[in-house]
Amino acid sequence: MADVGGGFGFGTGTGIGVGPYAELTFDSEGDVDRASQGAVSRMEATDVLVFAHGWNSDRSTATRLYDRFFAPFPALVGPGVRLGYVGVVWPSMRFSDEPIPDFEVAGALVEPGHGCTLDPLTRQALGEFWPGRRAELDRLAELLAEQPESAAAFIEFGALVRELAGVDAVHTAHTVAAPKVPAIFAEDVLEVCRALSLALARAGAAAVGTEGPGLTVGGGLRGLWGGAKELLRQAAYYKMKKRAGVVGERGLGPVLAELAAARPAMRFHLIGHSFGARVVSFSLRAVPDGARYVRSVTLLQGAFSHYAFADRLPHDKGRGGALRGLHRKVDGPVVACHSPHDSALKVFYPLASRMAGDSAGLLGFDERWGAIGHDGVQAVPGAPRLSLDTALREGVPTAGCVSVDAGSVVRRGGAPSGAHSDICHEELARVVVSAGRMGR
Repeated sequence: MADVGGGFGFGTGTGIGVGPYAELTFDSEGDVDRASQGAVSRMEATDVLVFAHGWNSDRSTATRLYDRFFAPFPALVGPGVRLGYVGVVWPSMRFSDEPIPDFEVAGALVEPGHGCTLDPLTRQALGEFWPGRRAELDRLAELLAEQPESAAAFIEFGALVRELAGVDAVHTAHTVAAPKVPAIFAEDVLEVCRALSLALARAGAAAVGTEGPGLTVGGGLRGLWGGAKELLRQAAYYKMKKRAGVVGERGLGPVLAELAAARPAMRFHLIGHSFGARVVSFSLRAVPDGARYVRSVTLLQGAFSHYAFADRLPHDKGRGGALRGLHRKVDGPVVACHSPHDSALKVFYPLASRMAGDSAGLLGFDERWGAIGHDGVQAVPGAPRLSLDTALREGVPTAGCVSVDAGSVVRRGGAPSGAHSDICHEELARVVVSAGRMGR
């Protein structure tokens, strides 16, 4: 079990300014801390907001996120609504050089884009993320600090990252053959680092509004160490993507079903940011047929495929998305808030997804690999697309998938992730209230 406690309360004892508040705490296999589940089951609430943080978080960051995002809700809901607040805490990690708007303590973090080195906080987080791998991580940190202009050094770096990612492990319990190794770990490491370095340059240009053709990476091999650091980040991303699905399907989903069985009048409104959007969406797999306890789902810059809810994929009519049809398990809408200012999803998500499934070239954008937090729900017939102003003025539909362009408020943040974490806005809280039919 992850070493984070569940709590129930209000105010300074929990760091959350609204209440009643509790945390649902899960380990990497989706096992819940039963004490935290009990705290939720004792809530006196008609409607419970269940928020899952993204992958680039530690517990303190997640708590600050919940405190800030939940703050507007008491003034927004109608008099017949008694809100309960739940923060989902699942084991993720924080790359400290990725800025989160309004969250950083002055002097606590390195400057965004500060070279290729691993700052102390990120190095510590990596050690907790990959326990027992101190020697490998020390060597990776040494290579990133030295940045040798040597192909052999890149080959060594790539081998160490591949080992951390666990892509060579053979799983025989559920599969006959070893799983396919993602191209990002299998292709020539110099080519991969060059592709990632170009993506970093593109993300940096987009963050300052100078994106255009002709981006290059200079400095010979030494100029590719930024891409090497991104390869390490992508190894954590690769592992976290799978973990988010497990926590949602095997952890949060069954827990919500148990809570609903014990408290049948309680209505749940699921909110997820980044990979937390993946957590709450995959939890829908555990909703029994005919159950109506999940009343709304709001996805904030969701880091999973924009085709996830499609019955048929445009490029493969014989297959559907990973969550095909699951929006019908919700007694209300599934609202995907997206922003064009999110560099993490605009640049890195499609690149990483393409590398995970396609070794035929690493550059270029293919809409097959787009993220739901970049351009909303795709290939679901009849799913409306709204501006944020329209959604706030007219409300969102009462059922089905809907996309809301939140770029008018989700727009701040530096390289490499852009506005990916710029989600603490009253306007987005109002979208949640509208989706859940909780307004005044």
